[in-house]
Amino acid sequence: MATTKHTIVALVEDKPGVLNRMVSLFRRRGFNIDSIAVGHSEIPNFSRTTIVVDGTNTSVEQVRKQLDKLIDTYKVADITSDSIISRELALVKVKANSTTRSEIIQIVDVFRANIVDVSSDSVTVEATGDEEKISSLFNLLRSFGIKEISRTGRIAMTRGSSSPLEIETKTNGKQLSKRRLS
Repeated sequence: MATTKHTIVALVEDKPGVLNRMVSLFRRRGFNIDSIAVGHSEIPNFSRTTIVVDGTNTSVEQVRKQLDKLIDTYKVADITSDSIISRELALVKVKANSTTRSEIIQIVDVFRANIVDVSSDSVTVEATGDEEKISSLFNLLRSFGIKEISRTGRIAMTRGSSSPLEIETKTNGKQLSKRRLS
């Protein structure tokens, strides 16, 4: 069976150990996680996780179902086949001197990236976009000499008003009811 990159999003409780339990499921199944990004969500005490993993549809679906059963996981969805918006943030420190700096600035402008730091021997570039854009920028900057790279990995959500993640909202501090994300 052919493997493809899957984008899995999850809404999880924001507490210690949750990420470790999630990653352990992938480890036990022999998956290599391409990227994982976690951050606070619009709901207090919940985090949104985006995981990119390469696998067959069947094997990724099995892991998704197991993730959904974790006690601290509220909802998990594979949004690979949905219409999605995905972005990545990257910081790239490039070797630069007085003769190469202007050429680097021109490349950065073409990619609508930003220069966030300049020193006597380097320039640090901040770029946001899809993975192809970030990789293309890296390939052009590589000829100058890359000193350091930091990438967030993919973050993603579905387009439009619909969302594959439902959340629970507190109605009396203990009672929970489901509502649709908007």
